[in-house]
Amino acid sequence: MTLNIAETAQKLIDARTLRQPLDSLIDESLNPTTADAFAVQQELVRRNVAAGDAVAGFKLGNIAKAMQDKFGVDEPDYGYILASQFYPENLRIKETEFIEPFIELEPGFVLKKDLGGPHVTAAEVMAATDFVVPALEIIDSRIKNWNIGLFDTLADNGSIGGIIIGGQPRKLSEVNLANQPGVIEFDGKEVARGNTNEVYGNPISAIAWLCRRIAEYDVTLKAGQFILPGSCLAAEKMIPGTSITGRFEGWGEISFEYAAAN
Repeated sequence: MTLNIAETAQKLIDARTLRQPLDSLIDESLNPTTADAFAVQQELVRRNVAAGDAVAGFKLGNIAKAMQDKFGVDEPDYGYILASQFYPENLRIKETEFIEPFIELEPGFVLKKDLGGPHVTAAEVMAATDFVVPALEIIDSRIKNWNIGLFDTLADNGSIGGIIIGGQPRKLSEVNLANQPGVIEFDGKEVARGNTNEVYGNPISAIAWLCRRIAEYDVTLKAGQFILPGSCLAAEKMIPGTSITGRFEGWGEISFEYAAAN
């Protein structure tokens, strides 16, 4: 027996739509591969696009040790970003949008030309980057209690939930992503702190890693797309009724209200 790609993708769509997490997703007794899990992800995205959504970028996750320790995985995940997953800053995001969300802080990259292939270098990433912006990523697993392995989170599109972008774009020459401190605050109180150098030494190198990895599936990042390299700090569980702020010191911040259901 092999993994049923279409059936697994539909399970994920139903779990998100109904906000009812799955007890489990991929049965490892079937001897799945990362290619199988990525095939589920691509089918999931294909169905969302067929329903009217659009691919807007790509993300890398769990590349920082703090994130791997947090969720018990020892290898990065990656996934597509859809247009519907962007939320405005400074507005309310309802608890009913998610299952069990966590919040991350990372720099977001916007590309000015295509980027991809098995030999991408950090220099090519810099040449392809138009600008970077502060970003918050909401991660939200469709598997109950975040009881995930690599195959699960890959199939689940990198456990992406939503993205909020700050309005402070900078050229790469205007920020030091090899040493950019950042914090997350709930109601003005710091709950997590990190540095972009925790993202594979530098988020630029992380994106080069991502390009080389997805080249195995003939996937290329495109001009105009929004790319996330991974969180610079351990994700913090979101609390309904809380004002959430992510801040890169000396650069900019993003805020929103995480509103309770009632």
